[in-house]
Amino acid sequence: MSMNDPLGDMLTRIRNGLMRGKSKVSTPASTLRVRVLDVLQSEGYIRGYTTVDFGDGKSEIEIELKYYEGAPVIREISRVSKPGRRVYVSVKSIPRVANGLGVSILSTPKGVMADHSAREQNVGGEVLCQIF
Repeated sequence: MSMNDPLGDMLTRIRNGLMRGKSKVSTPASTLRVRVLDVLQSEGYIRGYTTVDFGDGKSEIEIELKYYEGAPVIREISRVSKPGRRVYVSVKSIPRVANGLGVSILSTPKGVMADHSAREQNVGGEVLCQIF
């Protein structure tokens, strides 16, 4: 069965792993997923990730989830731009998540980045997801 929304699938795996208290979750590898995970790691929402290569062109990403005093660091993680409805914003209308406490991840012409980085570089793009 083909997957229509690979990024949404990864976010759901992270959300489900956090609800069950897992230390690691795995997802099929892709370039977009790795770029989003780079932003999540630099913002401090996950411990890290490793890529496991199976040799026949298939690889997986193991994501290490982060907890603070037993509670997950990520309270909410949601997909904004979906395959059926893409959401594009200019630099002036980049949404603030939880009054600046959360992060929006954008796909811009200069790469995948957090909302504050996009404002610094004066670039808009597609809002992929929001994390709080």
